[in-house]
Amino acid sequence: MKIILIGFGTVGQGLAELLVGKADELRRAHGLAPTVVGISDMLKGSCHDPAGIDLGRALAAVAAGESLTTLPGGCGWSALEMIERASADAMCEVTYTDIKTGQPATDHIRAALAKGMSVTTTNKGPVALASRELAELAASRGVRFLFEGAVMAGTPLLNLVRESLAGSEIREMKGILNGTTNFILTRMEGGMDYAAALAEAQALGYAEAVPDADVLGWDALAKVTILANTVLGAALRPSDSPCRGITEITPEQIAAAAADGKRYKLIGRVWRDGRAVRASVGPQLVEAGHPLAGVGGATNAMTITTDTLGEVTIVGPGAGRRETGFALLNDLIHIGRRP
Repeated sequence: MKIILIGFGTVGQGLAELLVGKADELRRAHGLAPTVVGISDMLKGSCHDPAGIDLGRALAAVAAGESLTTLPGGCGWSALEMIERASADAMCEVTYTDIKTGQPATDHIRAALAKGMSVTTTNKGPVALASRELAELAASRGVRFLFEGAVMAGTPLLNLVRESLAGSEIREMKGILNGTTNFILTRMEGGMDYAAALAEAQALGYAEAVPDADVLGWDALAKVTILANTVLGAALRPSDSPCRGITEITPEQIAAAAADGKRYKLIGRVWRDGRAVRASVGPQLVEAGHPLAGVGGATNAMTITTDTLGEVTIVGPGAGRRETGFALLNDLIHIGRRP
């Protein structure tokens, strides 16, 4: 399998590290011998080698602050030029996320699918805004469009629904889809106020300097839109669903909830309402005995209500270099099994 990487930031590098470290295992256990033939990154430069890029050397170059253009095959190709010029079986799209427009990632994915490449992405924008169009384009070209890492990073939520729960009717999905806000709420339960908990989250790298996407619920909103559209077959846009963040929750409210045997969580929810599909994001009180109540720190979790098994809850990391890189690797394995 020949692969191009569009984006070589934290997640792209996480995938590269896994491809290097697991090369023997991938070949032995999955019959997969992936070769990265092109990398294009807006800040780190581009390189292309039809025989395969030395990923160890590429990782060392960016770690040293050097451009990828200094490697053999270094070039000045943009993302779209790489997609057009490189001969590859699959593209991994891991550029920055623009929740409002889905660009430029959506154009990258369109171009790769139209050329006959399978695509895996961790980018929420294109999946939230154009999943149906992109899935139809992939089907028309006989290739795959996968995005396991767009919702819960490496935790295999979408694979669980698509494969292990095949044959079940999914009636509702609700859970913790943003690790930053869950970390802040957990710290507030320990006595911190919101400002101090946010500052700690920023110091640890969980929250950005401008944390609005997390604390106002926009990140979780994109994820529930993805679930509504790709699991329940809706055609929602993020703006169709109500969204509230955690900025107005006080330590006093958290203490009162604890005294009542409950905990505050920022819950993303999708559910069937007759023939309609609804979605929402907002802080909710969760009973202490529910599996979601025990999920602390930056961990994600999702409870899936089915007609066959009742409630099934999956818990795992919702972010991280290696964890999100693993989601891409898992999608590549699926592409290799069913080209």
